Amino acid sequence: MEQDHYYMELALEEARLAYQEDEVPIGAVIVRNGEVLARDHNRKERDQNAMHHAEVMVIQEAVRKLGTWHLEDCDLYVTLEPCLMCTGALINSRIRRIIFAARDPKGGAILSSLLLSEVRNLNHHPEIAEGICKDESSRLLKDYFKEKRKNK
Repeated sequence: MEQDHYYMELALEEARLAYQEDEVPIGAVIVRNGEVLARDHNRKERDQNAMHHAEVMVIQEAVRKLGTWHLEDCDLYVTLEPCLMCTGALINSRIRRIIFAARDPKGGAILSSLLLSEVRNLNHHPEIAEGICKDESSRLLKDYFKEKRKNK
């Protein structure tokens, strides 16, 4: 979808900002009815808070703007497959769709290390899509960690 590509590009812009701030370059955007409600990136190092992943940051902003934690008519675009913590937050906020660029074979909790569709007894199962801007997202992450290793 053309609009999915547009919103993932916004998430990539956020990931680039994270890279510049020496954060793991992951960006996220929440959209509702064609309106961007929130966009942000990882802030764990800056805030010294392990929960300040891009997905959590945008959930908090969208909830603040809407005045409700129910995000069932919202879509999340994120540059890397969400981890277990973020997947739990997305399920609990009832996000409608999760669209991610690249898989995270070590920590991804949608299709990689955990197959979300096989987790029984959840009260919500979001629609999942992957692969939009995958190469650019993967390259950004690889470049970041290559640079981190080089500077150690």
